Formats: sequence, C-alpha cells, structure tokens
Amino acid sequence: MTVSILIFLPVIAAVLTLLFKNEMAKHAAMFFAVAELATALYFLSGFVADASLQYSLDVPWVPQFGIYFKAGIDGISMIMVLLTTVLVPLIILTTYEHEYKNARAFYALILFMQAGMLTVFTALDGFLFYVGWEAALIPIYFICALWGGENRIRVNIKFFIYTFAGSIFMLIGIIYLYLQTPTKDYDLSHFYNLTLDASHQGWVFGAFFLAFAIKMPIFPFHTWQPDTYTTAPSAGTMMLSGIMLKMGIYGVLRWLIPNAPIGFLAWGNWAIVLSVIGIVYASIIAFKQTDGKRLVAYSSIAHVGLIAAGIFAWNIYGVQGAMIQMISHGINVVGMFFIWDIISRRLNTRDISQLGGIAKIAPKFAITFLIVVLGTVALPLTNGFVGEFLLLRGVLGINIFNMSGIATSAIAGTTIILGAVYMLRMYKNVMQGELNETTSVFTDIKGSERLALGIICALIIVIGVYPQPLLHISEASVTNLIETVSHKFVNAKF
Repeated sequence: MTVSILIFLPVIAAVLTLLFKNEMAKHAAMFFAVAELATALYFLSGFVADASLQYSLDVPWVPQFGIYFKAGIDGISMIMVLLTTVLVPLIILTTYEHEYKNARAFYALILFMQAGMLTVFTALDGFLFYVGWEAALIPIYFICALWGGENRIRVNIKFFIYTFAGSIFMLIGIIYLYLQTPTKDYDLSHFYNLTLDASHQGWVFGAFFLAFAIKMPIFPFHTWQPDTYTTAPSAGTMMLSGIMLKMGIYGVLRWLIPNAPIGFLAWGNWAIVLSVIGIVYASIIAFKQTDGKRLVAYSSIAHVGLIAAGIFAWNIYGVQGAMIQMISHGINVVGMFFIWDIISRRLNTRDISQLGGIAKIAPKFAITFLIVVLGTVALPLTNGFVGEFLLLRGVLGINIFNMSGIATSAIAGTTIILGAVYMLRMYKNVMQGELNETTSVFTDIKGSERLALGIICALIIVIGVYPQPLLHISEASVTNLIETVSHKFVNAKF
C-alpha cells in the first residue's frame, strides 16, 4: 500500500457523495471519512517510528518538466495525517443537526478539501505540494461563499486575495529552487541539497515565509482570519482552524527552514518576534470580544503564535511541542467552535452579554464545555498543557536580540495566563449566574452533539494524561530534521 490511497480516497468519496440525495449525503460523507480514518490507522499500525520514509510513491507525472507524483510518510507527516483523518469525521458529525441547502455539494467539498490537505502533508515534490496547497483553498472558498453568514462575499474575497497572494510568492520560491537543481526537478531532497548563498536564501526564506505566515496566520498577516472564521459556516470554520492553518505550520517545518537555513539564521529571530507580538496582541483583543465565535478566533491566533515561536526556536523541545500542540489545538478549537455553534443554533445569538445560567438547565453541556475550556487554557493533565509546556521550554533555550530566553518565554507564556482569564470569564458569563429570557429555552446536548463533544473531551483527557505515543511517532523524524539543518548552520557562510 502507498500513500496514494490516502490522497485519492477522499477525491473518489467526494465524487460519490454528489450522487446521493441531500439527506443521505451527510451519512455517505461520514462513511467515507471514517473509511479514511480506518486507512490512516492501518498505516499507523505498520508504521515504524524512525526517520525513514514509508508508504512512499514516486511516479512520473509530467517528467519532461521534472514533475513527479512523489509522496510519502515519515513521523512528521504521520502526525498531520492523524490530525486530518481524526478531525474530518468529527467535523462532519458536528453538522448532523444542520440542514444545508445542496448538502451533497457541501459534504463533497469537505472531502475534496481533505484530499488537498493530505496532499500537502505527504508531498515530497514541490509542484505536487503547491497543487495540494491550492486544491485545499478552492473548496473552502466555496464553502464560505455559499454557506457563510452576513457579508460573506466581501470577507471571502479578502481571505482569497490574502491566501492566493501568499501562494504566488511560494510558487516563485519553488520555481527558483527548481531552476537551481542540477537535475531540473522539484524533488524535495534535491532542494535540501542545494547550497545557495546567504542573499539568495534570504529571498527564498521571504517568499515561503509570506505564504506560511498568512496561512497560519501570525501578526501582522492575520487580519483576514477573525472575519473569515466568524462568517464561515461552523464546519468551514472548523476545517480552517482545526486543520488548514496547520498547513502553514507544517510548511515552515518541512519547506521553509530546511530549504533556506542561512536565511532562517538571518531572519528567524524576526519571525519569533512577530509570533510573540501576535500572542500578546491577539490575547488583548480577545478580552474585548462579545461575540463568542470571534473570541475563539483571536484565541486561535494567540495559540498559533506560540506554536510558530516554538518551531522558529528550532530545538527538539520547540518542534516536538509544535507537533503535539498542532493536534491539541485542532481538537480544542473544533470543540470550542462546535460549542458556539450549539449555542447559536439554540438561542440565535453569540453575544456573551445576553447569556448566562445555562449550566442550571444543561449540565451535560456545562461539563463538556468546561473540559474543552480547560484543555484550551492548558490545565495540567489536559492535552493543551503538554504542547505548551514543551513550546515554552523550547523558547526558553534561545536568545533573541540580546534578550534572554527567559524573558522571551515569559512574554510568550502570556498566552496561557491571558487565555485562562478571558476563557474562564467567558465560561462564567455564559454558563453561570441567573437564567434570563434568552437562555431559559436552552436544551441540553443529545444525540450527535453528545457523541461529538464526548469524543473531543475524551481526546483532551487521554492525550493530556498519556502523550508519549504521539511524541514517539514524530521524535525520530524531528530529531533527524533538526540535526540535518543544524549541520548546515555550522557550514553557513554569510
């Protein structure tokens, strides 16, 4: 078996889903998403947690232009494959209480988007990576444009322009690296072997960084995110925040730093500074939000800023922390957006000031809501704690512009402190206090809602209590990549 099964199964599933009537489309989509998860788990069962490339595929695609369909899975890719294949069926499950106009197209787009993201996470050819990057953008554009909320067209155009512009810069960087290879191909390993001077690597770093910084996003490239997350349909917001933004983080790890190590040495500290600024900025803005969904959007910017800082710290603690935190953030943010979807559907409002007292009449919802909040604020024995502890430890080991790692880590750590304040305050205002005219009609979770939140809460606790299996999957590949790039640092010439 090769990775092609993971990539093409969602494409076939998307086409087949279009054949079902609307009511059956979501069941078909769920079946195919679970089948994809089962395939990923089968791959995991035979996966050897070393630095080798497994389940690889390398066949000519357009060989006269040096383009090959080359993909495979190592420990880093496996984490991303698990993230994607676990969250997509969960996201589909969260839609079961919704009725979408032309539902079969909606679910087909979700599956097609999954195929694009899995292509990104497994591609070992620059052209294939770019195709997957753009293939994931097209369906989310239509999901947001056709099923989004108020002002969706204006917001969606801004989102598309931002991300497409970043993609163009990345494409220029990929083509430039292609032109430098002696074999004139897009093979990632051939890119890694290039020895460009400091000036050219600086330009390559800038081209890739723009694309990935916009996708994550980090300050100041984040302005598209809050509006898009707020106006997109809930499932679209979950796909964007839970999985798609990880494409940018993965890109930094796999395509940016290894391809431009000298450029990273020259500009990496500035990337950390922007990441840390984004942590503090987004946390402060989150305090002022009255729309629950928008508050979670700014919270996501702050958490992603810490993940980015950990990767740019480029040590085993920071990168391993980023790997597990990508999974934890995906689970937690999907849970938070689903919670606000439930509140919005029942009460037709997301205004925190209009809510209160829900815990009195919805105890199951109150408990699951609290577990998701505690995971988000990184309480020990929850999934958020493991990643954020490692990330802060990674940032602690660096020195930025004569500022000690302790100071940088302290500033970055505000994401935990400030996050705890605004998240717990949000929970208090929504769930505690007295019932009012708006919240008195709220009903407790049931059926698919209880199942989805139950799975999310179980993952939050299990990963928090025993994270070692996930850390073990990526450890060898992360260590090998860090050592390979660090060797280039030693021989760097400016």
